Amino acid sequence: MSASSTHQISVPPGLDGIIVADTSVGAVDGAAGYFHYRGHSAATLAEHHPFEAIWHLMHEGSLPDSEQLAAFSQRAGQARSLDPRTIQLIDMVAPAGVPSHPIADLRTVVGSAGRALEPWVGRDIDDVANEALGLIATMPTIVAAIWRTSQRLPTIAADPTRRLAEDYLTMLLGRDVDPIAAVVVDQYLGLTVDHGFNASTFAARCTASTGADLGGVLATGISSLSGPLHGGAPSLVLDMLDDIERTGDPRRWVEQRLASGQRIMGFGHRIYRGDDPRAALLRATASTIGGRRIEQAIEVESLVVSTLAERYPDRDLRANVEFYAAVALEQAGIARQLFTPTFAISRAVGWMAHALEQIAANRIIRPDSRYVGELAHSEDIACR
Repeated sequence: MSASSTHQISVPPGLDGIIVADTSVGAVDGAAGYFHYRGHSAATLAEHHPFEAIWHLMHEGSLPDSEQLAAFSQRAGQARSLDPRTIQLIDMVAPAGVPSHPIADLRTVVGSAGRALEPWVGRDIDDVANEALGLIATMPTIVAAIWRTSQRLPTIAADPTRRLAEDYLTMLLGRDVDPIAAVVVDQYLGLTVDHGFNASTFAARCTASTGADLGGVLATGISSLSGPLHGGAPSLVLDMLDDIERTGDPRRWVEQRLASGQRIMGFGHRIYRGDDPRAALLRATASTIGGRRIEQAIEVESLVVSTLAERYPDRDLRANVEFYAAVALEQAGIARQLFTPTFAISRAVGWMAHALEQIAANRIIRPDSRYVGELAHSEDIACR
């Protein structure tokens, strides 16, 4: 046994319950059904403050007063415009008329944006923070441009006088948007800025710890969202609701799904053992728009929760954020192919807050592993 091996510890699969870093960005208390951003209830913030105020909290460390919010919103709005090089790259990765893969296209464009391949090592932290803000600001513009270009639609220039949520919808849809829809998107963005050391946040911090450029850090986070288990679920929720509607028998669909051992998208959570506070707010917000879809979603939620309670009485499985995010974003006019890129717009604020925290007191993240494969016999090695 080597000297270093005496300090090794075994951890459960998925790093469950393992603390890997100290952070002042935020935390999740699953037992209490509560999560916060820098000590402030995230659900309360999303309900009562615009996305820019939450972004200011994460970037600057404090909630802004009215003057600070106006200045920050202006600064972020002016940074939303794209430079000619980025526009040219979007034309290349999302050519008109070609089926688009928005999350992959976003990863490519963001990874090449900003000061691509310029490490943060050796740079002033304020300079790095300014770049982080600028990269986040361009993401809604990039997503909208990718989508409209692939759909053979003219791109819409960013308007720095609008709030981010309203401007994002305007750039996507090419028209003035319903104020209620803008509120729905604003609240969704505010609810999904950060959520503990989830897969994408941890991956982004690992990349930041190497000294990588910030575009690479964002690309890492976006890559982590390309799988259906983290960030990709909302579009699958709509597919599920469509399937249930086609059958005309929600109860039978749910029972057959559970009997076959298949997962019901949008229910259960790795951390929460009760209500997901994000789902509760999005349910209420989506209900303000009304319509057939929200009525269907509420019916399906009630049916699934009661069926799960009968089948698994020792587990408290409820709707998670993805379930009502799907309904809310659809009602706001966002195509389901853009649900995950929209999530990335919000979560980029959290990724960059964590990256800057990592950079401020960096030590490269380098855990150990345990080899469990076969070892070659010494005589085999000698013959080589």
